Amino acid sequence: MIFGISLHDLVTKFFRTYGMISLRYIFFSGVLFLIFYVWKKKDFFKYKIQQKFPENKHIFREIGYSFLSLAIFSLVATCVFILRKHGYTKMYLNFNEHSIGYFIFSVIAFILVHDTYFYWTHRAMHWKKIYRYVHKVHHMSVDPTPWAAFAFHPLEAIVEVGILPLMVFLIPIHPLAILVWVLYQSGMNVMGHLGFEMFPSGFVSGKVTKWHNTSTHHNMHHKFVNCNYGLYYNFWDRILGTNHARYEEEFEKVKTRVKESNASSETLHEENYSAEGNIAEA
Repeated sequence: MIFGISLHDLVTKFFRTYGMISLRYIFFSGVLFLIFYVWKKKDFFKYKIQQKFPENKHIFREIGYSFLSLAIFSLVATCVFILRKHGYTKMYLNFNEHSIGYFIFSVIAFILVHDTYFYWTHRAMHWKKIYRYVHKVHHMSVDPTPWAAFAFHPLEAIVEVGILPLMVFLIPIHPLAILVWVLYQSGMNVMGHLGFEMFPSGFVSGKVTKWHNTSTHHNMHHKFVNCNYGLYYNFWDRILGTNHARYEEEFEKVKTRVKESNASSETLHEENYSAEGNIAEA
């Protein structure tokens, strides 16, 4: 028994959590990988930020480290479950304990605090004295795929999931609010490692949209390493000047390639249509 909970129940809780987290990971990363790297690989290549595909050995490494990270996430989540069970956290289960307005606030607060937490812990992991022991594993993906979203060294995985116990001790929060955050961060994390830029031209220079990160932003972090540290938003990178100097240029380079590819396809289509017409007339 641990805090009045049997070992059987704890093990069951761990594997149940691990199963759910793994399914979510497979859904977010797997579906996008199949679309962009298998099914529509040729059609979407013009959107590829780095005009090449990583070798299979790198993809398998990303998957392996990701499932190891998910096990660590599940272990921490199980510990949070134990602490909540005994009233050590500020989590609440009765939805009526707080207003809908507070629920929305808690979700937004979780996301913003996490964005700040990620930026500063991420920069810390780039400190030369600890980089090779903790963060280097993630940067082995120079040209990341969606499977790289959680491909962390075990020590980094602990740091990444540290936001969860921090928040459940910091503010009253409902499990549903945590779920909303989990879905949001999973989607954004996978998008950052997608390797394809799907946002429209001008997105990174718009008055509002420039504050939101893109796939290009994080892809450049993997390629150039010491820049573009943010997760969801571009607040900290812009304020502290850690955006790569060519971020906007690289983003627009992809958009220009897409426009030229589309124009070329339209021209080819018109030429083929004209040729078919001439043959028909003859």
